[in-house]
Amino acid sequence: MSTDERMEKMEGQLARIRWINRCLIACIVLSLGVWFISKTFGPKTEWAQSGLKEIRANSFILEDENGNPRGALVVDKEGPMLALLDENGNPRARLSVGKDGPSLALRDENEKLRAGLSVVKDGPRLGLFDENGEPRAGLGVIKDESTLALRDENGKTRVLLGVSEDGLILALHDENGNVRAGLTVLEGVPALVLTNENGKDGVALGVSKDGSGLDLSDENGKTRAFLTAGKKGSRLELCDENGKVIWSAP
Repeated sequence: MSTDERMEKMEGQLARIRWINRCLIACIVLSLGVWFISKTFGPKTEWAQSGLKEIRANSFILEDENGNPRGALVVDKEGPMLALLDENGNPRARLSVGKDGPSLALRDENEKLRAGLSVVKDGPRLGLFDENGEPRAGLGVIKDESTLALRDENGKTRVLLGVSEDGLILALHDENGNVRAGLTVLEGVPALVLTNENGKDGVALGVSKDGSGLDLSDENGKTRAFLTAGKKGSRLELCDENGKVIWSAP
């Protein structure tokens, strides 16, 4: 075989090899394209289809851009608790679920409790506190009774409002915690009671279906005068210091 024939044969073999290489490259590119399309647009796995991602831990710490803690989510033997901190690291809000039920506590910049909300076995309760952390207002619902209490700076109850299935009660207290005025509507009968500093009834006024009555008492709570007006007419009674009637009319 001459040199020209050998060169012609080698050129043919090279051309065939180039063609095979181009086919292999095309197959590889096609395979990669099919793989990429199938991963990108093809059927997703079961966990991806569900859209759920699960992370399990006992605590998480949230930090700001300076690395200072601003929040914490913790689960201990008392239950889960979420705490939010201000820029000084003081706890300002806390949400927890304990053995007695869920509770929310809000604090001011001095870490004084200013508001608290809880749901216990007896019912929900809301408390508002002053700048010293002393309770000033409380709202609670216990079974079938709802109660609102307002307190002064010494923690003494000054106003108490209660509503139950029997009716409603409004009581006003003095600085010593003694009831000085009371307004009630029980079983459909309204009544107003004013007392002295010893808690003894001074004036009592009531209205019922049969009529109305006014009772005047002294500092010892003894009835000194009694006036009634009803379907059977009106009657006035005057009593001595022992509560004994000494005069009446008619």
